[in-house]
Amino acid sequence: MKSVAIIGAGITGLTTAFYLKRAGFAVTVFEAGPRAGGVIQSIRQDGFLAEFGPNTILETSPKIKQLIADAGLASRRLNSDPQAEARYVVRYGRPIEMPGSPLGFFATPLFTAKAKLAVLREPFIKPRRDGVEESIGQFVVRRFNQEFLDHAIDALVAGIYAGDPNKLSLTHAFPKLKALEDNYGSMIKGQIFGARDRKKSGEVAKDRAAKLSFDEGLQVLPDTLAAQLGDLLKLNTPVTKLTQTGNGWRVTTSNGEAEFDAVIYCGTAYKLAELGVEGRAGSSLTAVGARKAIRPAGAFSEVLYPPVASVVLGFRREDVAHPASGFGMLIPKIEGFKILGTIFSSALFPNRAPAGHLTLTSYIGGTRYPELGTLPPDELVAKTLADLRVLLGVKGKPVFVQTAVYPRAIPQYNVGYGKYRNLLNEIEKTCPNLFFAGHYRDGVSLGDSIVSGVNMAERVSKTL
Repeated sequence: MKSVAIIGAGITGLTTAFYLKRAGFAVTVFEAGPRAGGVIQSIRQDGFLAEFGPNTILETSPKIKQLIADAGLASRRLNSDPQAEARYVVRYGRPIEMPGSPLGFFATPLFTAKAKLAVLREPFIKPRRDGVEESIGQFVVRRFNQEFLDHAIDALVAGIYAGDPNKLSLTHAFPKLKALEDNYGSMIKGQIFGARDRKKSGEVAKDRAAKLSFDEGLQVLPDTLAAQLGDLLKLNTPVTKLTQTGNGWRVTTSNGEAEFDAVIYCGTAYKLAELGVEGRAGSSLTAVGARKAIRPAGAFSEVLYPPVASVVLGFRREDVAHPASGFGMLIPKIEGFKILGTIFSSALFPNRAPAGHLTLTSYIGGTRYPELGTLPPDELVAKTLADLRVLLGVKGKPVFVQTAVYPRAIPQYNVGYGKYRNLLNEIEKTCPNLFFAGHYRDGVSLGDSIVSGVNMAERVSKTL
């Protein structure tokens, strides 16, 4: 039986381990922290349910549905309320519902006539073919205009990456948008003529994907996967060194050493930078007859993870003027508020708040205001409340408060990010049976991380 060590018990590591175990491999998962699940954390208290990391899984791939079924969680799955589809973007100091149709777009007050004309012009703008890597900001201004960037894309980027559209790479952060221009010459043409290809692949665009959770929150998924691993999951066991041997890899942890046929790293980029990796004599990374440490610190320590704080507040229904009946609102920087956006959590799924109450989950920090992402809880709540009073008509004090701070939250796929992915490919090529998966490589959404784990399990199964 082949043995595999998995470093990191976030959702990618747990998914990979789950499927490799089912395939008959001897799996051991090493997690440096005291719990599995990474940023996924759900807390039930006083009738409220707080999600500290992501609030939903977007079912963009059939592999996500398959994992839920294979884990025995189909009966505990919750789809979002179909009445909670409205999404809002803040403009003129108030949330305005995003249009859901072409006709609605041309009637919306979200955009001026100039911006609407830019959409009509987009299919006739020549695609860029010079190979220069653009930021998503440069791309949007080139194909639309500055207003679209400032009032729409900036808000979208804050909701996905908590990042800066003028730094995030179109190629790496939004590859499907780049593919629309590359393959169809236009985003709008690609949406129209690419529908058949998307249907054939079984993948669904994120704005159309089903939003799901579980009866007791998203933590149900990692808890279930961790339970099926049992004592194969080693908590509070950081890995400090990997050493290539004649037959595989020696894993050094705080509790000792063990040898495995393969190792899969599913942690963060900044922790990878601290991990010592030593190739064996004779490999292409070493001089013959000697060992050489492969220290990716010089590269992966540069990957930016801005701080983000989650602020979950519960209110009496009569203390919030806005109906808060949709998905939530995103806030462009140009509007001058401190929070990045707010999810209307209790509108999405049942039993997120007691009767007569609602739950609002807001995020603050990111590259926009990194100094705010690590504030003490009382200051986070105060700043969040100040914005919600203006935007949603909140009055009085919240009856439920939970905050969580992530000093390093989301990897930023900024322009030039390809060098990190190329380095990962090079290490895998020169160090057989050492693999890399997770949000720093395969996409930052929860769905991306699940698919990364499924794909890695399939790849390692074939390799071994």
